[in-house]
Amino acid sequence: MGTWNLGLRGPGLLLRLEGLAAFLLALLLYRELAFGWLWFALLFFFPDLSLVAYLAGARLGAVFYNSVHTYVLPAALWAAGFVLEIRVGMALGLIWAAHIGLDRALGFGLKYASGPRPTHLQRV
Repeated sequence: MGTWNLGLRGPGLLLRLEGLAAFLLALLLYRELAFGWLWFALLFFFPDLSLVAYLAGARLGAVFYNSVHTYVLPAALWAAGFVLEIRVGMALGLIWAAHIGLDRALGFGLKYASGPRPTHLQRV
């Protein structure tokens, strides 16, 4: 297996900063919804339950983890909440996006079928 870095330079650094920006933006938007920070704290790590899928194998674990650690689903949830005027959908989408953003900022990227490490951030 090749070497990998911590993603602290070049494109890896930019991706981490992008994650930090997404995290902070999601926090600001969530604050405007005024749902309360207790709900935020209780639901923040919920996407990490997808790691349980690794018990069924690395490939399935990566599929489940990656499916809930991209911005597509939380953005769709937020947009549906916005269009349908369902504020809880907007709040859940923002909590989810904040989780992903902080994960990226800390270097937890998308997984490969070979296992949970290295992630796409270390290979950039």
